[in-house]
Amino acid sequence: MKKSTILLLAGLAVVALWFISTRNGFVSQDENVNKAWANVQTQYQRRLDLIGNLVNTVKGYAKHEKETFESITNARAKVSSAININAEDLSEEKLAEVQKQLSEASAQMNSGLSRLIAVSESYPELKASEQFKELQAQLEGTENRIAEARNKFNSAVQEYNVQVRLFPGNLVASICGYSAKAMFQADAGAEHAPTVNFD
Repeated sequence: MKKSTILLLAGLAVVALWFISTRNGFVSQDENVNKAWANVQTQYQRRLDLIGNLVNTVKGYAKHEKETFESITNARAKVSSAININAEDLSEEKLAEVQKQLSEASAQMNSGLSRLIAVSESYPELKASEQFKELQAQLEGTENRIAEARNKFNSAVQEYNVQVRLFPGNLVASICGYSAKAMFQADAGAEHAPTVNFD
C-alpha cells in the first residue's frame, strides 16, 4: 500500500471515530435531558399524590366540603395531563403550553388548598392530627423539590443545547437529527413583585 493511501485511511478512521464519539455524546446528553424531565414529572406526581392524601384526610372530617374537594380533584387532573408528555416532544411551543397548563392548574389547586386549609381550622381534631400535619409539611417540601427538579432539567437542557450548537459538533447534530430543546421559563408576569394588600 502506498503511504498516501495509508494516511488517507488513517485520516478517515480518525474522522469516523470523532463522528461516533460526538454522536454518542449527544445520545448521552439527550438521555440526561430525558432523565431530568422524568424527575420533574416525578416531583409533580409526588405533589399530586400528597394532595390526594391530604384531601382524603380532610374528607374524613369535613364531608360537606364537596365543592372544595371537586376543585382540587379537577386541578390535579389538569396537572397530571400537562406533565404527561414525553421529553422528546418538548419543543419550545409544547413546553410553553405545558407551563401555561401547569400555571393555570396550580393556581386552581392553590385556591382549593387554601380553602382546604381554612376548612381544617374549623376542625380542631383534624388540625391536631399528626397525619394532617405531616402531609402539610411534605407538601411544602415538595414545592422545593419541584423547583429543584426544574432547575436540574434546565441545566441538562443547557448543557445539551451548547453541544448541539458548538462547531463542529453542530454538523454531527444536524446529520443525526439532534436540535436544541426548550427550557422551563418563568410564568408571564413573574418578574413583577406581587402586590400585598392588608385592607
